[in-house]
Amino acid sequence: MAGLVGIIMGSASDSETMNNCVEVLQDEGIPFDYIVASAHRDPDKVKEWVEEAEQRGNKIIIAAAGMAAALPGVCAAYTDLPVIGVPMTSELNGMDSLLSISQMPKGVPVACMSIGKAGAINAAYLSKRILDLLGQDFYTRPWIGQTDDDEEFVSDRETPEGPGPHY
Repeated sequence: MAGLVGIIMGSASDSETMNNCVEVLQDEGIPFDYIVASAHRDPDKVKEWVEEAEQRGNKIIIAAAGMAAALPGVCAAYTDLPVIGVPMTSELNGMDSLLSISQMPKGVPVACMSIGKAGAINAAYLSKRILDLLGQDFYTRPWIGQTDDDEEFVSDRETPEGPGPHY
């Protein structure tokens, strides 16, 4: 099976954090491929990798970047595939990366996760949800944190019109 998720990191040092993403993808049986390429130091390599993503079978791109964090936006500029940005911790505790990824101009959508490990893990889970919507069906168990109380919560929201909310 082709790598349904393509992971691109701006620096090899991002791999320590992104290994958390890889572990979730592996646990969920989601095939992926990855590359290290900087939007600033290797722009041609980034462009080529992104433009070939669909041919490789990628359905989603996860782009991890720190500091100026241009990589997720550059990826989104070269593809119509969903791009998930993961801000890396940096000299400014990752706030520079978070703002760079989250403040994309109109027409260049990038989903922005939280900074660091939690963001890397959530990028994998968001990828799983997107793949489920695309009919890839990687749903194998309840989501992390889901409890028996969640069913009660849903039934509490039932109204005469059916499951809520209704506005």
